[in-house]
Amino acid sequence: MKLRKQKWALFVGFLTLLFVVSACSTGQQPNDSQKQPAANDVSDLNWKVPDFTYTDQNGKPFGLNDLKGKVWLTDFMFTRCPDICPPMTANLSKIQQHLKDEGIEAEIVSFSVDPEHDTPEVLKKFSSNFKVDESHWHFITGYPLPEIQAMVKDTFKGNVQHQKGPSEDVPLLVNHPSQFYLIDGEGKVVRFYDGLQPDPKQIANDIKEVQK
Repeated sequence: MKLRKQKWALFVGFLTLLFVVSACSTGQQPNDSQKQPAANDVSDLNWKVPDFTYTDQNGKPFGLNDLKGKVWLTDFMFTRCPDICPPMTANLSKIQQHLKDEGIEAEIVSFSVDPEHDTPEVLKKFSSNFKVDESHWHFITGYPLPEIQAMVKDTFKGNVQHQKGPSEDVPLLVNHPSQFYLIDGEGKVVRFYDGLQPDPKQIANDIKEVQK
């Protein structure tokens, strides 16, 4: 009887652990076919950002050529997001401040996954809610939705899917990656991080390593 109780306890513990792991999974991780040797290292997979020139929150053209030779962080967001985008942007703001305090230079690029609504003016207003150093942080729009969907799928191995929201206050829901991605000076993705629970120290150390 004692052995039977122990087996039952182990089984319940396993189910509990499985539920916790499932419940804590947010956003999209790289596909199983694209598994990396380290937890967040995708440098061997040759994920290259395609050439682009779009529009930033100040209405100015901004593209890959402006990032040539620079290390940068990127994410995907939209201003009507009812849940993860504000905390992700707040986390990026903390990371930007940490990098400043450490004397580390890096750009940040946030691509809108709702480009029809997120005009430069809308992105500018959104960014004003956070401590954003605009000289090194660019909120990007000015492309058709299929174009950003293709970039996310081909380069970052994720998906961007629109669906109608549940109310007038939340008119749109978008499934999109919740990761931050580290890009080297040649436009290659080398690391990714949980955008909801990033470690600024780890990111700073990774940037310094990439800049060597």
